Amino acid sequence: MTPEQQALFAEPPPKRTWTLSPSEFGFLWQECRRCYYLKVTQKYTRPGTFPKIFQAIDAQMRACFDGKRTEEVLPQLPPGKLDCTDQRVQSIPVRSANRESSLQIRGKLDALIRFDDGSIAIVDFKTTSVSSRNVETYTRQLNAYAYALENPAEGYLSLKPIRRLGLLIFQPRSFSSQASTASFSGSLSWVEIPIDHVIFLKFLDEVASVLDLQAPPPSTNGCTWCAYRESARQTGY
Repeated sequence: MTPEQQALFAEPPPKRTWTLSPSEFGFLWQECRRCYYLKVTQKYTRPGTFPKIFQAIDAQMRACFDGKRTEEVLPQLPPGKLDCTDQRVQSIPVRSANRESSLQIRGKLDALIRFDDGSIAIVDFKTTSVSSRNVETYTRQLNAYAYALENPAEGYLSLKPIRRLGLLIFQPRSFSSQASTASFSGSLSWVEIPIDHVIFLKFLDEVASVLDLQAPPPSTNGCTWCAYRESARQTGY
């Protein structure tokens, strides 16, 4: 087939490119497709509800672990060093067949592990309890970071091979105080997150199918934010 013939069968260029945050693939997407659609397409954000204490703990974990060897922190992992410096990532656009929109990933990593053999792990810090829900909620987020690192936009961080994804979880168990100071202590655990590019790309196709809609999808049953917006429209408040 000649280049001219190939051009006749080529898909038209995407109508738009949406930039997606990996951190919203867990809770926002799972909680309500309508809220997700409005956030991405209309920049309609929910009021912030994430407690600042978790951001403070996250910052302290990054400062503590930066430059540490896995032998000190995560002896179950291969030898390597944690890198907790600011690492912003952005992917090239990806587009599924028959979709009008293309999607690109943009976000900031908590940490990397640079293993001695040259491979990479992506790490996300969490203050929570360990459960199977951790894996389900954060699999999309960490696979998104992996995709962006292995398929970077021009000028953005490029790393491969990504061999592991995981959560470094701090679970507070005790509290102590003395004079005017206080501290938490607890356990650290590593939760392995599976790498699956095929499933992740299928997920992006599902996201594109929602974002290509001409109007917001129905509210997910039980979404309190959608219920509040509807009540406000009806009452005028």
